[in-house]
Amino acid sequence: MSEEFGVLTIGDAMITMNPTTTGPMRYVNNFERRVGGADLNFATGCARLGLKTRWISRLGKDGFGRVIYNFARGEGVDVSHVGLEEGFATGVNFKEIREDGSGKTCYYRFPTPMSVLTPESITEEMFDGIGVLHLTGVFLALDEKNVSIALRMIEIAGKKGITVSFDPNIRLKLWTIEQAREAFRQILPHVGILLTGLEEIQLISERETVEDCLAYLEPFGIRDIVIKDGARGSQLFREGKLFEGEPFHVNAIDTVGAGDGFDAGYIYGHLNGMAPEEMLRFANAVGALVTTVWGDNEGLPYLEDMNAFLGNEVVIER
Repeated sequence: MSEEFGVLTIGDAMITMNPTTTGPMRYVNNFERRVGGADLNFATGCARLGLKTRWISRLGKDGFGRVIYNFARGEGVDVSHVGLEEGFATGVNFKEIREDGSGKTCYYRFPTPMSVLTPESITEEMFDGIGVLHLTGVFLALDEKNVSIALRMIEIAGKKGITVSFDPNIRLKLWTIEQAREAFRQILPHVGILLTGLEEIQLISERETVEDCLAYLEPFGIRDIVIKDGARGSQLFREGKLFEGEPFHVNAIDTVGAGDGFDAGYIYGHLNGMAPEEMLRFANAVGALVTTVWGDNEGLPYLEDMNAFLGNEVVIER
């Protein structure tokens, strides 16, 4: 495993209220408090796999903010650039989960404490020991100025030879698709690894077939274009070659966070020099395991879990 380089990501996190039963939210009376958010899920996934992981964020200076801060620190995430802000409430979301594991989310996250961040908040020392800068569309959607913050981070990453990975992670409850497309046009020319869902790249490109989506992306010069397609597996397009990752068939009970887990698995593979097919297999396995446990990040596996699941080592239970 690579000990020299780690992962840097930026974004908010929320308290996630998970229903104790499946079905429409209006009929659910009881919820359990958990911790969630795409950027924190990704950071947690990387840390559990053993990657050095640094997270930049701002949380409300309240009980919920401290819950999230302590959770991330307890998972081994570097929280030295996570602040607790006076005058802001930490975001909360309520989840609805259907019998098939699908669901939707209601957000209560504005005004966000992330709004105190500016491009000047980003310093070069945040990038020390970093091999991959990971950005998401969720962070970009929270505030108009976050695009300029992302570009500042990309500028530093470029100077230091750090790979930029990007997951569009479109949340149309946070912004319009037109706003997303405009922001992504500024980010994509600097991306080395694109981790996108099939429906997301279809929305972004306004094209239907994978071939047409790839034609849209071609001018950006992205080395690794990874298309996640849930239970149908994944595909990697690199330098004109196609690599396919077969799905793992598991009993999925909650699909939230699976894409974030996939991202963590792929970046782990990238930093550890895995071959393309091996990276896809590893990432697909992480994403699959996430869906077998209730919660945004509770199912994110540790490296020993991955080795057992993939048959790389024998686990003795008793």
